[in-house]
Amino acid sequence: MNNKIKKLIAKKNRSKIICLTAYSKNIASILDKHCDIVLVGDSLGSVLYNYKSTKQVSFKTMIEHSKSVKLGVKKSLMVVDMPFNTYRTSKEALKNAKTIMSKTKCDAVKLEGGRKIYKIIKDLIKSKIPVMGHLGVLPQSAKSFKFKGKKLIERNKILKEAKLLEGAGVFSMVLECVESSLAKLITKEIRIPTIGIGASSNCDGQVLVTDDLTGLNSINVRFVKRYSNLRKIIERAVIDYKKEVKNLE
Repeated sequence: MNNKIKKLIAKKNRSKIICLTAYSKNIASILDKHCDIVLVGDSLGSVLYNYKSTKQVSFKTMIEHSKSVKLGVKKSLMVVDMPFNTYRTSKEALKNAKTIMSKTKCDAVKLEGGRKIYKIIKDLIKSKIPVMGHLGVLPQSAKSFKFKGKKLIERNKILKEAKLLEGAGVFSMVLECVESSLAKLITKEIRIPTIGIGASSNCDGQVLVTDDLTGLNSINVRFVKRYSNLRKIIERAVIDYKKEVKNLE
């Protein structure tokens, strides 16, 4: 376990954890000054390529964007999403995780799922690959993005899977669109940090897509707060440039 991961775990119950996504060096270099975790998320599929699903994001695409992000990351813990169909078996997962780690120089990988991939996660960690978990809504396999944990059976399942992932050795986990009281319970019951997205402030930290919070991405999601309107700022700069060039005619 590297020192960045140790420091992150030590923040549990002490200091809120800040996590944002980056897909390029320029954005990563800004985030690195302020974030505990910089996540190269497969959300880049919809944000940058207009894909309908993260299932369309290729292994090569994740590698290339992660290499760019690494150029901007010095301080933060850098985590890379393993894309869809790259960890179906322990053998496949280990091969691909090693490639991600070696080519991108990231600190850890993130996998979506609970009981179904328990053994795969355990085998990765046994092979010295640091893993971040992901429960709740799983974009790589979700048919809908409805909040999870409202029904008792579902609550119990997610809580058990959170404890299962902790037992497997993950150093933290994302809780996506998990009902508020369940997120609070999981955060209390496990000893590793929980990172919420649409899972209330009861988690140990929060993650958002940077393009969403800056207003660069035109999206209207209930749990996404927009802190800026980068589209207008860029457009203003382009208009000023255009006027300046036209005045030279």
